[in-house]
Amino acid sequence: MHTIWLSGGDWLAVLRIGLGLWWLESWRHKDKKAWFERGTGIAWAADIAGKHRWALVRSGFTAAVAPRPKMIAYVVVYAELALGLGLTFGLLTPIALVGGLALNLIYLVLMIHDWAEQGQNSMMALVSMVGLFAMCWQHWSLDAAFGLF
Repeated sequence: MHTIWLSGGDWLAVLRIGLGLWWLESWRHKDKKAWFERGTGIAWAADIAGKHRWALVRSGFTAAVAPRPKMIAYVVVYAELALGLGLTFGLLTPIALVGGLALNLIYLVLMIHDWAEQGQNSMMALVSMVGLFAMCWQHWSLDAAFGLF
């Protein structure tokens, strides 16, 4: 493989770090007080799920999220932080990539009608898959430094 400036592995590390920074930005811009105290994030998702054309999404949201909105709010917000830190620093990278891919696919399915969100979620999912299959934790990562994976 011929590349400019960096090696192929280094470029994959850049892609991984960029994805991590994207997750950190998703976490940073959330109004945590609104999410945790007023439940705005889950209420917004409940509104979308309630109108969803797929019955599986409506019933799945009702069964999994609706009974525990406060806990799910914390899970979503802190999952984004954990993904961002894991990918940026390359710690437990394959786990973070699989978790991020799963979260992006959940977001993608839930917001199937919101074209503004679809581009972000599909691109983040694609980068997660490329990073996973190309084993992007081999360069510039704590995983490589500690000999993990």
